Amino acid sequence: MLAEDSTLLREGLVRLLVEEGHEVPAAAGDALTLLREVEAGPPDLVVVDIRMPPTHTDEGLRAALEIRERWPGVGVLVLSQHLERSYAAQLLASGAERVGYLLKDRVAQVEEFLDALERIHAGGAAIDPEVVRQLVVRTTHTDPLSRLTPRERSVLETLAQGHTNAAIGEKLHISQSTVEKNLNAVFDKLDLAHTGGYNRRILAVLRYLES
Repeated sequence: MLAEDSTLLREGLVRLLVEEGHEVPAAAGDALTLLREVEAGPPDLVVVDIRMPPTHTDEGLRAALEIRERWPGVGVLVLSQHLERSYAAQLLASGAERVGYLLKDRVAQVEEFLDALERIHAGGAAIDPEVVRQLVVRTTHTDPLSRLTPRERSVLETLAQGHTNAAIGEKLHISQSTVEKNLNAVFDKLDLAHTGGYNRRILAVLRYLES
């Protein structure tokens, strides 16, 4: 299901998804309509713009958070025109599974957009590379992030996009054991203890957002 107030973008997304073999049972122009449609029959995944009518502030984000709370099996991909640090933090704080945050420009890169949908549907996460890059740039002056080596920062940046260890290795052209070694170093430097009930991978990403 989709929620996007721009008719042109909404209809374009519907056409793209249908052509790729997906079913789109509802395409709403506001967040309240999306919630009603999800309540009537939860889909596998929803794509929702953060800024929706009537105030065009955070209606879409609040709908996304409500969907994650009421229907945890539904994947949620949030679209944003610009990086919203606090909004991204709220979304990721709701859990590391079946969640994504993309800038709208990424939708034009069809393969990356569809790949994000597939990763979320499979139970993973998909965070826009540009979002991660901006967060890295804005937090390099703060401890303990400044203690990371260039390799550790690259691994964490790729992790933050929602990739598995195997995918990180492929993208950075390093072995999976090297990925694991660097991730463990990142967790140590970010003071993320290996404690039951917490996902250190998503906590590491949240550390970017909180800095």
